Amino acid sequence: KMNSTQLAQELGISKGRVSQYVAQGKLDGCFSGEGRARRFDLEKVRAALQHRLDPGQMLGNGAETKRRLQEPEPATPREGELRRGDPDRYELARIQKVEEEARKLRRQNLEAEGTLVLADRAAQATARALAQEVAEFEGVMRRAARAIADQLGVDFKEARKILIDTWREHRRARAEVLAQQAASAGLDPEEREADF
Repeated sequence: KMNSTQLAQELGISKGRVSQYVAQGKLDGCFSGEGRARRFDLEKVRAALQHRLDPGQMLGNGAETKRRLQEPEPATPREGELRRGDPDRYELARIQKVEEEARKLRRQNLEAEGTLVLADRAAQATARALAQEVAEFEGVMRRAARAIADQLGVDFKEARKILIDTWREHRRARAEVLAQQAASAGLDPEEREADF
């Protein structure tokens, strides 16, 4: 969108001529807003003036306007301008929204098919299962401490403490190893392809 000064420069005419075309209704439908807030659509202006310049205007100053209307778009646009056919910010936003919707629908379809499990749900299920296993193993250690105490005639509390301390040291060491593995893990090709 261009203001009247930019439009006049683009067409090689005076700003007063632009105002005259607006007053005569030759640019109806080619702009939005009023007064200084008026913004022109160059393509609509080109199309409107191609059909509405009368023969008298094709001579003199109108000849320059006609030449500018028929001039092909420059190979390299001026700074801040888009090439014809380039998407503007609105179109880029629409494209981005459509792509996001497509990713969302793809994910929902894969979830419905059962071929995709979201990482947070998998992590929650794994954490629950692991917590259950740890709790059961600690129960096994209590029973083992009781069996050691009964069969070897040692103090139950001492046997349990030795088993639990050994188990906690093992868990700490394993947690460090697994944290290092997780930090250095990357996506395999199949995961990269499915990455959203």
